[in-house]
Amino acid sequence: MRWRRSEKRPKWFKTSKRLGRAEDKTFRFEDLKFSRGQPPHKYKSLKAFKVKSWKEPEPLVDVFREKDKIVVVAELKGFKRENIKVQAEKQRLTLIAKAQGRRYYKSLNLPDAVIPEAARITYKNGVLEIQLKKALEEKPLNKVAG
Repeated sequence: MRWRRSEKRPKWFKTSKRLGRAEDKTFRFEDLKFSRGQPPHKYKSLKAFKVKSWKEPEPLVDVFREKDKIVVVAELKGFKRENIKVQAEKQRLTLIAKAQGRRYYKSLNLPDAVIPEAARITYKNGVLEIQLKKALEEKPLNKVAG
């Protein structure tokens, strides 16, 4: 390694690598001029500009099929009861929860058609339990008159 310093020329750094043969590589460093002793942002630590590298784990959701109802249990810790919305249609259930700095959205396909008006929802200790009554299945008529 060799450093050459001069007022007229920029700094040079010379190194050699041996990968089967000798190679010379030269790197040029610019003079770093800082104002008021502070380096420019591109030389600062990346911690200040770092985005969250980890994601919060997605809440667990279980769907249980019983004889006359479907029970959905979701773990929604840290959300207030007022900030949780549940939307139900024939065979689709949507959970929407919002808190400060966090949002959660989950859309589930239910195994059977349900009656949305007959839903019972409870939220205790971060666990949301939704009980949906199954809709009666309409069977097609296949009888011969006579």
